[in-house]
Amino acid sequence: MSSFEPSAIKTFRFVSYSFNDETNQAEFCYAFDNGHRFIERLTFHNARPPQNRKARRALFTALRYLHLVLGVSYYKAAVPESIRIETAPVTEQCAYFFDKLYLHGLAEFAYRNQLDLRKRIRFPFSKYSAAKPESLQLPKRTAIPVGGGKDAVVTIDAFQRAGQAPVLFALGDFQPIKEIAKISKLPLINVTRQISPALIKLNEQGAYNGHVPISAIIAFVLPVCAILYGFDTAALSNERSADSGNLIHNGFSVNHQYSKSMEFEKDAAHFFKKYILSDFNYCSFLRPLSDLHIARLFSKLDAYHPVFMSCNRAFKLDRQKRLQRWCLDCPKCRFTFLVLAPFIAKTKLIALFGTNLLDDMEQRQGFDQLLGVSGFKPFECVGEIEESAAAFILLTQNLQWRDDCLVRRFKTKILPGLDNPEQMVKTALAFSDSHQLTCQYEEILRAYL
Repeated sequence: MSSFEPSAIKTFRFVSYSFNDETNQAEFCYAFDNGHRFIERLTFHNARPPQNRKARRALFTALRYLHLVLGVSYYKAAVPESIRIETAPVTEQCAYFFDKLYLHGLAEFAYRNQLDLRKRIRFPFSKYSAAKPESLQLPKRTAIPVGGGKDAVVTIDAFQRAGQAPVLFALGDFQPIKEIAKISKLPLINVTRQISPALIKLNEQGAYNGHVPISAIIAFVLPVCAILYGFDTAALSNERSADSGNLIHNGFSVNHQYSKSMEFEKDAAHFFKKYILSDFNYCSFLRPLSDLHIARLFSKLDAYHPVFMSCNRAFKLDRQKRLQRWCLDCPKCRFTFLVLAPFIAKTKLIALFGTNLLDDMEQRQGFDQLLGVSGFKPFECVGEIEESAAAFILLTQNLQWRDDCLVRRFKTKILPGLDNPEQMVKTALAFSDSHQLTCQYEEILRAYL
């Protein structure tokens, strides 16, 4: 097998994008220099392509910017210093948005590959670029993105209890998502993604590989879906914990969850209104809450307990590598078990996971990472270090869990060094004022708590 040398690539090209009304499939083309070519396809199942000129113009504007975001998966294979947009030019402010997204969204990737992207990512722009949003009078309907985990389930239940009738959205056809949609009895918008096989081949030949900001990709699929399926608001389920980074490296903050953060949420919401759809709203419904608080709410939703899944190994793109259960040996499994333990009966939680992670000394190092005792917070969608501590504090007071080996270890080794544990728990379960919720959404959430 021939090898691929990333340093030999000088230019990354955004070549073209298109939409086929008959197949409801969008095609996005990229290339390196004059050689390697990539085609990614998204299929918008059961969509109704717009017929009037204004809506079609909005659709292609949304696809234009989605093209630029999806490109992050292909750019990272070589991270060349030159970026060329061969479709419509973008404004200087647009270019700054994508510079920032690529830089922060690829921060973990850069750290792991020992790369410094700060002087490398420069999107070209033109002062002659036309950038104008459309106003389509979209239907007053909310879409809730579902990933298969506990957070979106809480958002779904809160909306339904408030008498709302949202629609669900998923990028991918994963089984936990289908099960959640079935239990909710809500319609599901499904978009499937086919990554270019050429990228997979390059990865095997020596291309750079690693984490990409998948939540940013989902964010930019949503305005396309708003046009194709008819909704005016996307209510995400990103919690405030996503703002907590993993480490500072060479003076630069590395946050695995950057594209779930409040900073990205604000940037994206502003971008959508300014450049794509002036009547489209993008916000996170659960932003005022911590992961621990969301876990407490989810603990009451028994119907969803057997089907939800947070372990990433159940959501691999390669179907042959997907697990149908918790792997029990990753930060997501540990953190989810930990934050649910104070609120779900011990026998039930162990039955859901298949084992008791808190009574297994081999899991010690993994839980120490969650607590910030060993290394830095894992590169996963897990909560703040303080939340993990708060969960353990609650468990030391819980008759069901307090004698498990890792809970006992926390009580003797870590708890004595914490200042004001009671306040730590109160802070973890407090309602934050840092959010972008409308008055209506805030009322729905507060009434639900």
